[in-house]
Amino acid sequence: MKYLIAGLGNIGDEYANTRHNIGFTVIDALARLSGVSFQSGRYADVARMRMKSKSLVLIRPSTYMNLSGKAIRYWLETEKIPLENLLVVVDDIALPPGQLRLRMKGGPGGHNGLISIIETIETEEFARLRFGIGNDFAKGFQTEYVLGKWTKTEEEILVPKITEAVEMIKSFVIARPILNSPQ
Repeated sequence: MKYLIAGLGNIGDEYANTRHNIGFTVIDALARLSGVSFQSGRYADVARMRMKSKSLVLIRPSTYMNLSGKAIRYWLETEKIPLENLLVVVDDIALPPGQLRLRMKGGPGGHNGLISIIETIETEEFARLRFGIGNDFAKGFQTEYVLGKWTKTEEEILVPKITEAVEMIKSFVIARPILNSPQ
């Protein structure tokens, strides 16, 4: 069984360690823990790993956030991964910093990366792990906030929450057959 785990973010040093790149940060943590590294691939940096009897394809789209759907569709099709085995890790300003929410489907919530994915694969029926980044910004300064660096206080919250997010990804993969089994 194969899974596509996509961490959303923007490529480039100017976006490193920003709130909007928490998807990259979580995927990087999973790859590090598993001893795998990313290689440049079409539309994304790609790492491959195994968990129990399952294959995971980890991607960090290189298409920038607003075109994430292009990378997701390409890797789903290329690897022949069913939509129910897709998990997208994304930042969320509607959640307090560090709050995690795993949903099996849902709307984009105004997130441009999710909008791109939904428009490109033409469905909202995929799992997403939302990682709260908070919304402590003045009206009209959302872009500056999400593209801003984490504060020291936020970083203290992040470390255990990144570990928790990695554990949630593992649970998604390992427990997936249970989620699909009849009751």
